[in-house]
Amino acid sequence: MREPYSYRADPTIPKFPDDRPIIIFDGYCALCSGFAQFVLKHDPAGRYRLLAAQSPLGHALYVHYGLDPQDYATNILIENGLAFFKSEGSIRMAEGLGLPWSLAGGVFRILPLPVRDRLYEFIARNRLRFFGKRETCYLPERRYEDRFLR
Repeated sequence: MREPYSYRADPTIPKFPDDRPIIIFDGYCALCSGFAQFVLKHDPAGRYRLLAAQSPLGHALYVHYGLDPQDYATNILIENGLAFFKSEGSIRMAEGLGLPWSLAGGVFRILPLPVRDRLYEFIARNRLRFFGKRETCYLPERRYEDRFLR
């Protein structure tokens, strides 16, 4: 795991507001963009900001964390300057949405991390086949534009 806010010292990362948790997702994946819409609907307080992995900033952050910037096999949650991946990131996202979604996170925490991550990886590997791919990268409705980073 990298030091908190390590991206601030990386000259390849443009400066961005990181005062709230950020969810980086595959904007072409129907499942991932559907999750982004779910977050918008169930996060009325605007706790989370969202960022498509295909954006310049999303791409730079994938590279910074040593992930393949062409194969978005994991969402990234950046919270308090720390990045969380795979099942841990998803569970923390659910917990951040509060009840009842945080209960789902608690249920998955019962599973050992290697089991949770294998399940996550199976879904991530097959997400486009199971759920499809969008023709264009997901863009928010105007009312949510302030919740997205570019």
